[in-house]
Amino acid sequence: MKFYSTKRIAPDVELKEAVITGLPSDNGLYMPEKIRKLDDDFIEGISDLDFPELAFRVADRLLEECIPTVALRDIVFDAINFEAPLVKLNDNLHCLELFHGPSLAFKDFGARFMARIMSYFMKEESQKLTILVATSGDTGGAVAKGFYETDIDVVILYPSGKISDLQEKQLTTLGKNITALEIQGTFDDCQKLVKTAFLDQSLRNQMFISSANSINIARLIPQSFYYFRAMAQLEDNKTPVCCTVPSGNFGNLTAGLIARKMGLPIGHFVAAVNSNDVFPQYLSTNVYQPKPSVPTLSNAMDVGAPSNLQRIQDLYGSKGSDIAKRISSWSYDDASTRKGIQEMYEKFGYVACPHTAVGYLGMKQHLKEHPDQQGIILSTAHPAKFIDIVEEALGQKVELPDALAELVDKQKDSIVMSTDYDPFREYLLSRSLVS
Repeated sequence: MKFYSTKRIAPDVELKEAVITGLPSDNGLYMPEKIRKLDDDFIEGISDLDFPELAFRVADRLLEECIPTVALRDIVFDAINFEAPLVKLNDNLHCLELFHGPSLAFKDFGARFMARIMSYFMKEESQKLTILVATSGDTGGAVAKGFYETDIDVVILYPSGKISDLQEKQLTTLGKNITALEIQGTFDDCQKLVKTAFLDQSLRNQMFISSANSINIARLIPQSFYYFRAMAQLEDNKTPVCCTVPSGNFGNLTAGLIARKMGLPIGHFVAAVNSNDVFPQYLSTNVYQPKPSVPTLSNAMDVGAPSNLQRIQDLYGSKGSDIAKRISSWSYDDASTRKGIQEMYEKFGYVACPHTAVGYLGMKQHLKEHPDQQGIILSTAHPAKFIDIVEEALGQKVELPDALAELVDKQKDSIVMSTDYDPFREYLLSRSLVS
């Protein structure tokens, strides 16, 4: 199995190079050359498999002997050691809870798998690997937890003042091999710094760098697992299914599209976004017009130039109108998000984070137009990670889980940096000299 660039200029590579380099030299994104369908018998029997076994079978089919079977099984079973329960809200509406991992966000699936697959590939390398990751909220904490106390250095870039206090402490209080850079800008500025570093051949000649953002194909592979797990838990396997994905950089949605291409019977997707509405505008106008991101209550979705659009276009073509046949998208502002949090609690007794509330609003709109379908909302983060927002919306206290309560009194340790590339580059080179 080879992996190609969505720009079709850089040469095809093996999985190891796709994972370790992260980004092709032509600034595209890596995709598997084949996405083979799973057998119908397998799809029909997924409810009989536990989550780790199901995840392994999907990974084995998708990666096609890129990693020996025994090693891949070990990687998957070690990474996917927590559940993704499907919570029934009513007869045709469910929440897939993806926040039962160590950082309490869906990014744990990708980060834990990636840490283990990178460690596997780096066993025979003498040079130290440094991971660069930009975060708009939850990625940073998940990557910090996933790679903590490994032999891989991690540098996390996050936008100053634009993530919640608990999100910030998840990535600034670990120390050891985890370093946090507090960038005086937006998530898009953080992502631009990371991408520029990957395209800087002079820098890459001097240090070994890779990415843990969803631009890395190793992040998308495990995110496809929980779509299979969701369908395995549905009681009704006759009614057509739509999945609503709270979306920012669109890696989560792209993983669902890959699962669908592998034969998972998801009829439609909804990309629910906040006020950063580049994607729904693109679907309706056929014009992709990236713009600076604006801060919202659902900060992990504050992306004005979604990287994974390249992969979606690779799957479905460059016209927004063609993509819209398979994916719907609507935008919701902060006032609507607050109402979504309130409505989910009033109707279902369900306490949701702001991102999940945006997903609920998208699903509500879709089911209004398609009442003959059933919906799965991806619940992407524990509501306590956004405790101030959720408590204000509901007018009541939200209990902090132990994993967050222990962070409250910890002091953050970050390095403040501008959005200019040169100081960032100099900092990275200074790290390489020390190591």
